[in-house]
Amino acid sequence: MNKIISKMKRFLSIALLLIISISANAQDKKAKALLDDVTAKVKSYKNIAIDFKYTLNNAKENINQDSKGNVTIEGNKYVLNFMGVTKIYDGKKSYTIIPEDEEVTVSSVNDSDDKAITPAKMLTFFNSGYKYYMDIPQNVKGRKIQYIKLIPNNTKDQRKEILLGIDVQTKHIYNLIEVGKNGTKTTLTVNSFKTNQPLSKNQFTFVASKYPKYYINKLD
Repeated sequence: MNKIISKMKRFLSIALLLIISISANAQDKKAKALLDDVTAKVKSYKNIAIDFKYTLNNAKENINQDSKGNVTIEGNKYVLNFMGVTKIYDGKKSYTIIPEDEEVTVSSVNDSDDKAITPAKMLTFFNSGYKYYMDIPQNVKGRKIQYIKLIPNNTKDQRKEILLGIDVQTKHIYNLIEVGKNGTKTTLTVNSFKTNQPLSKNQFTFVASKYPKYYINKLD
């Protein structure tokens, strides 16, 4: 009798593990499908203009900071305005304009380098280097936001996890929450997401004549 009970327990344990495994794989497939939809949507636009809010919080260190910014992206080119600094990338060189120091730093960027982080890649960064799982859905002002939990594959990564909030209807990223191993939490929330905007021909061109008194620091 004890042997029968023991075998039943073993069978139930194996069955439970299989159910959990099957459920997890199903969730992963749903997460992958949703992330693929987001990537396809981003790539379908000629350009994207985003206004965002950035929050940094660490309760242990009593840090709570809010900043706002905006970025315009077309292909691999972009103009980013954040914390008083403007960064322009024309597809070959990056120009970081710092009005407070009256300085422009110019550097080359290898866009084919997977390690090179650009605003364009921030919208599709999740395609490699992470395990992903479906997390909770939330209702935000009538919008259904589905969260996907991303766990970095690299154990040396200082981020414990990332929660990516996706608008289920539009397939646009609503927010991104990074939780650090040191307790720091940063949140980037998209306030507006505009696409296919009319842009000037010089939108992604650095015009030196606009900064006559600035020191031009060429790194290469």
